[in-house]
Amino acid sequence: MSAEKPPIPSVWARRRQRRDQPALSQDRIVSEAVRLLDEEGMDALSMRGLGARLGAGATSLYRHVANKDELIELVVDEVYGEVRVPDADGGPDAWRAAVAECAHSLRSMILRHPWVASVLGQVGLIELGPNLTRQSERMLALFQAAGFAPDEADQAISALIAYVVGMTVNEAAYLSMLARSGRTEQEMAEELRAAAQQAAPGHPLLEAWRNDDPRQIRERKFVYGLDRLLDGLQTRLGPAGT
Repeated sequence: MSAEKPPIPSVWARRRQRRDQPALSQDRIVSEAVRLLDEEGMDALSMRGLGARLGAGATSLYRHVANKDELIELVVDEVYGEVRVPDADGGPDAWRAAVAECAHSLRSMILRHPWVASVLGQVGLIELGPNLTRQSERMLALFQAAGFAPDEADQAISALIAYVVGMTVNEAAYLSMLARSGRTEQEMAEELRAAAQQAAPGHPLLEAWRNDDPRQIRERKFVYGLDRLLDGLQTRLGPAGT
């Protein structure tokens, strides 16, 4: 007889037990963990530190969350609940605006919670979380309503998410660095512009580009890449989206 296989290491694959402990619930633990991560980043997250913030020992947390990996699964799914995915009732002609809205919402979520970019795809079966499952179902419905076959809809979603996450990781890292420096984005841009002019003079095209508002530069870059991605997906549907 073969040995019994170990359970899948994921909070979503483990049978949950209800516990009557109103002072400390899983929802409260997750909410406080998100606040800690937003304020101090992933390096600051520990079961002991989180327990201290909640006025409880780490042992009390383990009654609701088995370990740090499970906690990360829970907080990732929690913030994914903030992403807006429009209804798939606009027909094939409205798919592009709806997908763009979804992409912008995902980008905004990551910029609000920059720590999330560092753990996507690295912890457990996060795709089994209720928020991420619901968002994935809605996105599949959106792409299939546009005219994509089910298997290609899944691939199109993967391409979209990869683009958004890839672009936003750099933004999130930059904004986190700004927060640590105590400078505003405009102040940092002005300092970098002055340093660049001294270090590498005689590049008028670059100098003209650096005079733009840094926030608008980030936005334009994201929109440009998103539009080109959607252009490519549009070719799979035909010129009229049919």
